[in-house]
Amino acid sequence: MEIVVRAVLVFVFLWAITRITGRSSLGELSSFQLILYTAMGDLVQQAVTQQDSSLTSGVLAIASFTVLTVLLSWLNVRFPRWRGLVHGKPVLVVRDGEPLMDVLRRERMSMDDLMATARQQGIRRLSEVDVAVLETDGRVSFFRVGDGRGAVGGVPA
Repeated sequence: MEIVVRAVLVFVFLWAITRITGRSSLGELSSFQLILYTAMGDLVQQAVTQQDSSLTSGVLAIASFTVLTVLLSWLNVRFPRWRGLVHGKPVLVVRDGEPLMDVLRRERMSMDDLMATARQQGIRRLSEVDVAVLETDGRVSFFRVGDGRGAVGGVPA
């Protein structure tokens, strides 16, 4: 039972860490972040199982993480008000061609990152953008000025 409790605590900690690091970090992992998350996996295993390498401990830890993931998904569907807490909410980062610098700072997204994402979608200048939305998964959806059809690089409106 101790392994299940440890797995729950570590799961909540990892969930909080991914929320704290910011959604712009989740869109693409840098080499450093990939190494960090890989190392974290090994550290998590040690913290959860206390170096117990038995099959039972591994199955209990993985089962606990799986149950918690399914539980969060169920809460997300069952209680829509929890979605913002569990997954976050999309955030407007550009309005009328102007970047919202306070929002970019709060989301820890640089102008360079925003412009690189815009260029990947064929947008040369932010003046071409009516609005841009930082989605909960770290992607940015761009809606062009005068384009009532929907998003460029995101989900159609």
